[in-house]
Amino acid sequence: MSSTANIHSGYTPQGPHYPVSVPVLQTTAYEFPSYADAQQMFAQTKPGFTYTRTGNPTVAVLEARVAELEGGVAAVATSSGQSAVALALLALLGRGDAERAGGADHDGAGRQIVAAHQLYGGTMDLLTDTFADFGYQVDFVDHQDLDAWRAAVTPQTRAVLLESITNPLAELPDLPAIAQIAHDAGVPVVVDNTLATPALYRPIEHGADIVVHSATKFLGGHGSTLAGVLVDAGTFDFAADPAKWQQLAGDKERYAAGASAGATLVERYGKCAFAALVRTKYLHDLGPALSPSASAEILRGVETLELRVARHGQNARAVAAHLAQHPAVSRVHHPSVLVERDPEAITVRVLARDFPAGAGSVFAFDLAADVDEDPGAVERFIDALGVFKLVANLGDTRSLVSHPAAMTHCRMTRAQRAAAGIAETTIRVSIGLEEPADLIEDLNQALLTVSDASAGLTITEGGVAR
Repeated sequence: MSSTANIHSGYTPQGPHYPVSVPVLQTTAYEFPSYADAQQMFAQTKPGFTYTRTGNPTVAVLEARVAELEGGVAAVATSSGQSAVALALLALLGRGDAERAGGADHDGAGRQIVAAHQLYGGTMDLLTDTFADFGYQVDFVDHQDLDAWRAAVTPQTRAVLLESITNPLAELPDLPAIAQIAHDAGVPVVVDNTLATPALYRPIEHGADIVVHSATKFLGGHGSTLAGVLVDAGTFDFAADPAKWQQLAGDKERYAAGASAGATLVERYGKCAFAALVRTKYLHDLGPALSPSASAEILRGVETLELRVARHGQNARAVAAHLAQHPAVSRVHHPSVLVERDPEAITVRVLARDFPAGAGSVFAFDLAADVDEDPGAVERFIDALGVFKLVANLGDTRSLVSHPAAMTHCRMTRAQRAAAGIAETTIRVSIGLEEPADLIEDLNQALLTVSDASAGLTITEGGVAR
């Protein structure tokens, strides 16, 4: 990723005033030069903006910038990270087989996603509840078990989904190996790159076909604006199996008005066909559009992304190293700590190979407490924090804390959380840009509330002592 691209890509100042900052074109609609222009734009035979639900000049700059940073051919911005994930998967899943065969059941029967157990709780809600309502099948595997990926992928699989850095345990899957399994089966790979950002990792370079972001997080960096982006790598050949990818490589009556430009999306848009499907069908029909003002807020954050992510990571490594030696902490889930504890782990190998700038600043640690004997331990610890803010967000300039079992992953069953490695004592932190010494001091005094393990501890200038 280039810091120059963070600031300049996707935008060239234009007259009459040549504003250096991307202008916010806060409009819902656009006057067409003529009836013929309007007709051609709606038929999608001529480029242009028709309505801000499907495109806006300010939003387009954000899309172009994130696409370039990720190394993709096109991007679509959405109103949240959750909607970016949903639209990406819906576009791949398409119609259920029963409907395509003319049956009465309008559901997703026969269409499958294979996903990692280790996913953000909101994504799990989408897959296990809403997609279940639609009739789609979702099978989960441990992201580090390549044999499990091979066994789970079937002819009905339409997407493989995983996170580049998992939320909340900061594990690193072997994306190239997983992508090879998916591609051998003719399945595209969707990677949520929210925690890494292109400043640390570019999934397309490691085999991803589609990248999604909650731009609310590090891309914005200020915690003030919801946004999502999905990036089309342009690498997956949907035309290789038109029957399987009917929505992209088959004739579609919806686009017949511009048949001279190609009746299929692949014929019309080539490598950008997937992004075109998301925009013209799912963004258009479901409507989770990103506003121009929100796009401008995210663009401001992207300009400083590389600098912020570097400082976030530096602070996180310092905090993780301190927590790893604290007697009130039983385990720290950060790759930098795992290097010493388990040097043969997959995460450690992937860290050394693919993450030269580190593995980010969102991670978890487990309190050295027994919640059955001391059910108030987690609550006491969190309520004692001062600098860390108890919120559901992450990727902010501020340091944040959450309790996954009670918050972001609360709708998962205990078995699902256990499969993801999340215990009742697991605490997630998103390390901000404050002085690391202040963060460590705040954690030290809060950890004194954890019974047994902290008995007899006192805070000293250098950390903790008995």
